[in-house]
Amino acid sequence: MEMQNGNFNEAMIATLGLEPQVVIIALDELLYQKFNISEVTIIHTAKPGVLSAMEIIKREFAANLYPGIQLRSVVVNDGTDSLRDFHSEKDLQGLMQTLYMEMLRGRKNNSRVHFCLTGGRKVMGILGMVVSQLLFSHKDKAWYLITEDWHPENKNKLHMGENDRAWLLQIPVLRWNEAGTLIQTVAELKDPAEAMEWYERLTRQGRFKRKSEFIKHWLTPAQRKVAYLACLGLNNKDIAYKLKKKVQTVANQLGRIYEKLDEWLEFPDAGANRSVLIAEFAPYFHQVRNREGGNI
Repeated sequence: MEMQNGNFNEAMIATLGLEPQVVIIALDELLYQKFNISEVTIIHTAKPGVLSAMEIIKREFAANLYPGIQLRSVVVNDGTDSLRDFHSEKDLQGLMQTLYMEMLRGRKNNSRVHFCLTGGRKVMGILGMVVSQLLFSHKDKAWYLITEDWHPENKNKLHMGENDRAWLLQIPVLRWNEAGTLIQTVAELKDPAEAMEWYERLTRQGRFKRKSEFIKHWLTPAQRKVAYLACLGLNNKDIAYKLKKKVQTVANQLGRIYEKLDEWLEFPDAGANRSVLIAEFAPYFHQVRNREGGNI
């Protein structure tokens, strides 16, 4: 098995269930592709069958099949106890915390992380992808193992034979760090719940900024007043009375607002109308009114 003599270390992080083969084959494939893996971290539960699978993997490493590669076994815990399975929200929080801390550790200690999500419960892969979105850089990779004409239930067959076929498919990850340098904040957080809260706050700020740009730069001052009153629930007649305009003038201005909103929303199938305007901008106007010195 040939390894690349690279100038940096790479870590493999894998989830494990009852089948140790999926981890071993994924590692073999990464090494075959000349990735310079120096550490393998396996995240798993304390379920007896899973612990037995972990022991099989440990024996492979003890047999010196992977010289120079450190093996780490990490049991998922909820902060107090090791978990055998996932049955509650607290269990999932413990899983996400474990994945987050191990991914963060891998990122800090290595130049590239390979996350292999084939093994274990499906929820381990799902939450692993969420954590990958939080922490991955452009160099990190997520993988899923596909095998053909091979039976994973055969515990004695840990490596692919000459006639067996396997594909390690790279899974695209929408990385939040591509949204800007503020993602560095996430790397300093120790709790995924804090990271999620931070991201939600950033997303809300982004939505508010985008809506503010539409109101202030897409609409004329006269159209802004009409849009504001419409979002307050006033009909055309009431808006006309409030602004001392003709009802038809208000109708014409709303028509132009809907045309601009259609373009801003990238032409939704249903088209922009009064209901869409209110749904999009009533919360925005409410937020502006509540801000000190906020002007419509």
